[in-house]
Amino acid sequence: MTLIVSLVLAVVAVYRPFGDHLFRVVSGRTHSRVERGVYRLAGVDPDAEQSWGAYARSVLAFSAVSIVVLYGLLRLQRHLPLSVGMPPVADHVAWNTAVSFVTNTNWQSYSGESAMGHLAQMSGLAVQNFVSAAAGIAIAVALVRGFARSRTDRLGNFWVDLVRIVLRVLLPIAVLGAIVLMLGGVVQNLGSGTVAQTLAGGTQTITGGPVASQEVIKELGTNGGGFYNANSAHPFENPTSWTNWVQLFLILLIPFSLPRVFGRMVGDDRQGYAIVSVMALLAIASVTLTTAFELHGAGTVPTAVGAATEGKEIRFGVVGSAVFAAVTTLTSTGAVNSFHDSYTALGGMMPLVNMLLGEVAPGGAGTGLYGMLILAVITVFVAGLMVGRTPEYLGKRIGAREIKFASLYFLVTPILVLTGTAAAFATGNASTALNTGPHGLTEVFYAFASAANNNGSAFAGLTVNTPWWNAATGLAMLLGRFLPIIAVLALAGSLAGQRPVPASEGTLPTHRPLFVGMVAGVTVVLVALTFLPALALGPLAEGL
Repeated sequence: MTLIVSLVLAVVAVYRPFGDHLFRVVSGRTHSRVERGVYRLAGVDPDAEQSWGAYARSVLAFSAVSIVVLYGLLRLQRHLPLSVGMPPVADHVAWNTAVSFVTNTNWQSYSGESAMGHLAQMSGLAVQNFVSAAAGIAIAVALVRGFARSRTDRLGNFWVDLVRIVLRVLLPIAVLGAIVLMLGGVVQNLGSGTVAQTLAGGTQTITGGPVASQEVIKELGTNGGGFYNANSAHPFENPTSWTNWVQLFLILLIPFSLPRVFGRMVGDDRQGYAIVSVMALLAIASVTLTTAFELHGAGTVPTAVGAATEGKEIRFGVVGSAVFAAVTTLTSTGAVNSFHDSYTALGGMMPLVNMLLGEVAPGGAGTGLYGMLILAVITVFVAGLMVGRTPEYLGKRIGAREIKFASLYFLVTPILVLTGTAAAFATGNASTALNTGPHGLTEVFYAFASAANNNGSAFAGLTVNTPWWNAATGLAMLLGRFLPIIAVLALAGSLAGQRPVPASEGTLPTHRPLFVGMVAGVTVVLVALTFLPALALGPLAEGL
């Protein structure tokens, strides 16, 4: 309980000051000398704002170039400095990895210490950890501008938002955080490895590298890709219980602070408190259930030892592992410090459910906020139907056009997850699962849920480093990232062009506990209606 309580207190303490800092970054009008230099190199006019279409084209163009550059870097790494003898990454793995890191998924079908050289890690993967996170935050800010502005088609400038968020938010924290983690024992060097004598009398090469600098942005940007295959269970990435706490705090910092930015930008702090309350309500429920299922696992051995300890990181215990599993899937981070495939059936179901909720509690860097705001739009639409009047949210009418964009946003993920899972079984590629029956179904279901929701965590027990799996999950990551982004920006453009609607007696107050409960209920019901049959065939069938 100490871990959970201390995290809650820390997140509450930084909500206002860090949220206000983020607000100043995305709302400021002045540009630093370094930022102006970047704009000149990119040929960007920082004072020219963009329509939603231009904003979306900028996001897509930047992402497309990033995929091509990262793919080339991975394929050519043998010929580049600091390759530490690593061969070129196979074409299907390079494709999957490039898409994965550009979409903020960080799904890894390879072992980092045996596949990636230091330059690929630093200049390829770590760079995308910064810019993919910044892109997500920028899109959330663009949607908030849609609510805050009226009678305009301008949503800001993607390039300005991207550069400011990287230079003023992510980079300073990453530098400070890397120093903190190095003090905690996280490795940071450019060595090719150390040969160690094992207890059995053999030798083993222990790979080093620029780990601490990547570890911070991995968590801060809700990325999750590990320098090592064991991810945050590896002692070079996560040496102690207090570094484990620091990593959890970094994961939660931005997603839980962005609702403050929302409240400030729309001119009503209460709206931000309402959104963060929904996030907190769902997050606390998830963490509590995940931990309870692992502490009170059914069976002779779990009962005898007092918890389901298989698959847990023994340095952090059952609670430290279960909380990490819940937080990393609630936030689209995907980092792991334990083995989800070895969790109890219902305990392993919770990380899966967290992803299927849309990762909005609090969600990824930016993605959580815009996902929750779309849920709020759907909630006021449903409430409007119940009382027989046109629904409104923050002075904007939610009509047919707006609800179509919101519906398209939420239809993308179920289509990708369920179609991908069915295709894996239909083509025989599900046979790479370690288990059969309900647990095997969960392994395949989890893989596509992780890819399509841009989470990147692995249930494990499934061999995915094949051409089919790399192509299929890569496509799920690509469509799961950019189709919802287009819907979000189109909705933002539609809202920004409206005239404000004055509140009336029939307007649903969106800052009170009733609205908080309604949004949480809509979130759970949407998931239950969509994914309950698949969950019933997988983890529920196994657990019950």
